[in-house]
Amino acid sequence: MGLFDRLRKTDEPPPADPVPIPSAPSLADIGTALSRVEQMVSGPDVPTVVRSRTLAVTKTVREVLPRLANLGLGSYDAYSVVATATDYLPEAIGAYLRLPRDWADTRPVDGGKTSLMVLVDQLDLLASTMGKIADAANRTDASALIAHGRFLQEKFGRPQGVDMTVGAP
Repeated sequence: MGLFDRLRKTDEPPPADPVPIPSAPSLADIGTALSRVEQMVSGPDVPTVVRSRTLAVTKTVREVLPRLANLGLGSYDAYSVVATATDYLPEAIGAYLRLPRDWADTRPVDGGKTSLMVLVDQLDLLASTMGKIADAANRTDASALIAHGRFLQEKFGRPQGVDMTVGAP
């Protein structure tokens, strides 16, 4: 071993293999997560207010999924859609469902609100947020349609007062 090799040598162990970074959920993974949430709220013990609000959120997320690219795949909005389906919604529903029904629906836990009321507030917030994100995703396509219409008007639009019908003089 030469001098250079001895200077480079340390008693530190070689670096560990890097921890693999999990890949982003696929559209199928997100759909499966939404189906699990829908199954969680399908039981007879789940209040109708929870079921209906949950299903409204999952419906909006499903409608946005094909337009995730319109939001920018690395964008905060796209992340929020995925996180709502795979984390925020299942965690909120799961935490509520782990509580005894009578206790969760009658015992104040946060500023006079029951666990049911807290969950409904969370579901309303998720629904509102997903609605705004859906609007943003749809606006992208609407803007593209408007821009294309303007292009066509410039390219093929007819001057005012000119009759473009076949056989017109």
